[in-house]
Amino acid sequence: MHTCQQRVLDGLTLGGTGVPIYVQLREQLLRAIGEGVLQPGDQMPTMRQVSVTLKVDLNTVRHAYDELERAGAIRLERGRGSFVSSPPPKDAAPAAASEDLARRTLALAAAAGVDPADLAERILALAEPKDKIS
Repeated sequence: MHTCQQRVLDGLTLGGTGVPIYVQLREQLLRAIGEGVLQPGDQMPTMRQVSVTLKVDLNTVRHAYDELERAGAIRLERGRGSFVSSPPPKDAAPAAASEDLARRTLALAAAAGVDPADLAERILALAEPKDKIS
């Protein structure tokens, strides 16, 4: 197995927070993509690997992968596997998509009790290029 796939599998955990398992899995996989653990074009761990590693039903993992595909984060290729999608060019994202994402993020922040201003600062800090010297 590729090391990036193994790192992702090793980093997956499930909590008893009341959050559905597929949501926990989806968010952890999105985080791995966002943090660069999985790069565009990388093959994702198979659904079966995730299912066995976490000891959860395969349909639960499939639900998470289906949502990731609908969100455009991954692409499923029958007989080949799942791969991290390349992000669209920056100018290709319509303003409505940005607005929708911002509203969903604010709703999640409110549900988690996170101050929107603190969240905005954290997002800006994370968006800074890694090689930028202050």
